[in-house]
Amino acid sequence: MRNLLNECRAIVVTAASVTCLFVTGSTLAADDERFGYGSPATAEQIAGWDIDVRADGKGLPPGEGSVEDGEWLYEEKCALCHGSFGESVGGYPALAGGEGSLTDPRPKKTVGSYWRYTSTLWDYIHRAMPFTQPESLSDDEVYAITAYVLHLNDIVDYDFVLTQDNLSDVHLPNEDNFIPDQRPDTRNKRCMKRCKDPANVEVVSEAAAYIPEGGPDALYSEVEAQDDGLVTTVTGGGIYERHCALCHAEGIGGAPMLGDTDAWAQRIGQGVDVLYRHAIEGYTGEEGIMPPKGGFVNLPDDEVNLAVDYIVEQSQ
Repeated sequence: MRNLLNECRAIVVTAASVTCLFVTGSTLAADDERFGYGSPATAEQIAGWDIDVRADGKGLPPGEGSVEDGEWLYEEKCALCHGSFGESVGGYPALAGGEGSLTDPRPKKTVGSYWRYTSTLWDYIHRAMPFTQPESLSDDEVYAITAYVLHLNDIVDYDFVLTQDNLSDVHLPNEDNFIPDQRPDTRNKRCMKRCKDPANVEVVSEAAAYIPEGGPDALYSEVEAQDDGLVTTVTGGGIYERHCALCHAEGIGGAPMLGDTDAWAQRIGQGVDVLYRHAIEGYTGEEGIMPPKGGFVNLPDDEVNLAVDYIVEQSQ
């Protein structure tokens, strides 16, 4: 019992509540014998995490979406990265095609050629898409886009309507080709014999640090850089490369491209304070959206402003 008590005390608790319970015969420890770590999770906290969907459809919310509705939504929210026919744009994953390619030296893994469960497609769209606005879609919109992606892979007809009740009945072509891992679960036994004395361990070489083009500034925010002692200043160009180029270098999501003077002229004409505010708070225009801080919400405001200054300088 003493060893068990010590082990429980050594646990680092990071969840909302973790409780060590001791069982002696049929008696559980009383509430006043708990260690007092954390607090019980509220129903609201649990609901925020409880969004997973199982292969059998359990966990799906009520709703429905047609292939026809999904076509318009997909074109608006998905095609810019994944292509109008799921063929991929700019290196983003292809969603359709690739049937029969899994035995090729370079297989094309798509929803139709590789994925196992339809629920995985719904779940991923629900959690992570669109790339610039994850979890912004309604449940019906997720059903509709899922239905359209299935249609792109010739799995359902154009008049198909996907619902909470029939999603688990839609089977992907590669579902039966996944093989469970037959290896038994094992645990290593503690050896604790002939251990090397840490005092005699000598580091004879270290991996070279990766320094990206533009120097350490391209990887670190100002706070991180100062904490690590790598650099003392951070440049707008470095911030742009790390946080902004993903969209502004290729025009993803309607973002005006760096150096496109025509696209930036009217925006710059509004004044730099307006650009600062839109970059920090986010902005939705006729041609696209700007998530707050490009989705990097922990980026300090002054670093966002430095990136804006750099973009303006390069685009006048």
